[in-house]
Amino acid sequence: MFENLSYLTLQHYWWAVVSLLGAILVFMLFVQGGQTLIYTLGKTDLQRKIIINALGRKWDLTFTILVTFGGAAFASFPLFYATSFGGAYWVWMLILFAFIFQAVSYEYRSKPNNFLGSRTYETFLFINGLLGTILIGTAVGTFFTGSEFSINNMNSSTWETPYRGLELAFNFMRYGTYVNLSLGLAVFFLSRVLASMYFINSIDDTAILKRAKKQLITNAIPFLAIFLFFLASIIIIDGFAYNPVNGKVSMEAHKYLLNLWEMPVVGVIFLAGVVAVIFGIIKGYFYFEKCGDKAIWITGGGTILTVFALFLIAGFNNTCFYPSTYDLQSSLTIQNASSSNYTLVAMSYVSLIVPFVIAYIWYAWSALNKKKITEDEMEKDTHAY
Repeated sequence: MFENLSYLTLQHYWWAVVSLLGAILVFMLFVQGGQTLIYTLGKTDLQRKIIINALGRKWDLTFTILVTFGGAAFASFPLFYATSFGGAYWVWMLILFAFIFQAVSYEYRSKPNNFLGSRTYETFLFINGLLGTILIGTAVGTFFTGSEFSINNMNSSTWETPYRGLELAFNFMRYGTYVNLSLGLAVFFLSRVLASMYFINSIDDTAILKRAKKQLITNAIPFLAIFLFFLASIIIIDGFAYNPVNGKVSMEAHKYLLNLWEMPVVGVIFLAGVVAVIFGIIKGYFYFEKCGDKAIWITGGGTILTVFALFLIAGFNNTCFYPSTYDLQSSLTIQNASSSNYTLVAMSYVSLIVPFVIAYIWYAWSALNKKKITEDEMEKDTHAY
């Protein structure tokens, strides 16, 4: 089946797979967002225990998607993986350690003789929620603004700044930094919006639900404002285009806006996603009593569609998905950064397990959320996080 597809079609297929996994990962970051709300929503030890256990039932699903996303990127676009992870390693190391903090915290927070105390592990969870969302969003922002690296004839990459990726978020003399950070902050506030909806969906506690409703709108306002800035920025800036025949990279005015126009299906997906996100927020806040616990499925689905479309306009239609601002011709595309035809064919058969991964997430979610978490359950549960 896959062996009958052209090499270019396989490259596009794999970018779509990576894009879908990235979109699902952004949705699942509601766990990280919820970890930054532990003390905002939980005013007593029991309430915080309820919140942490609601998140604890889902954190491994987020980690599963993260690992699957990284594995898919490595297998299908190894030059991108080597350039980004090998060059901007301070950013990726911070993300890695943030997720290590998360795993350790859920494992040891409620263990007997915990000499660090539960508050320490809750602080670790907050750090994971803050860094994990902002840094991942900032890293994805570079798909549109570019990074400072070069690649020689042997496909060996060199990061051209000593800050190893940190300059992407802290070089305030560069406009791209504001675009990168705007996406990072948008992901952060979106994760808190989704977390508030998740708590409304999975917890049965009046006090927590009342605060969750307030946090829903409190975080939705900055999210929408910051995301609008990011969207306006990528529409007005020049984009990184390449000639599919000779591979030459050049700057093209309004490239990402043109991508939406020239790929109408992607444009419809993006528009539908944005509308769903906004509609879910309205439904979750203004119709809280009637159907607020269903809002996460609307906004969550909209999040997946929106992020999926953003990934597609960053890589499809002869666009450099990992551009270099140091040397334009070193920019990475789905054509020059992908694995061999043989590898893509072999991995395409492996990709058929992706629906099973999604099915696993759905099954685990449904099994764990058959009954909403209550105070009585937490008081009696001796194996809680």
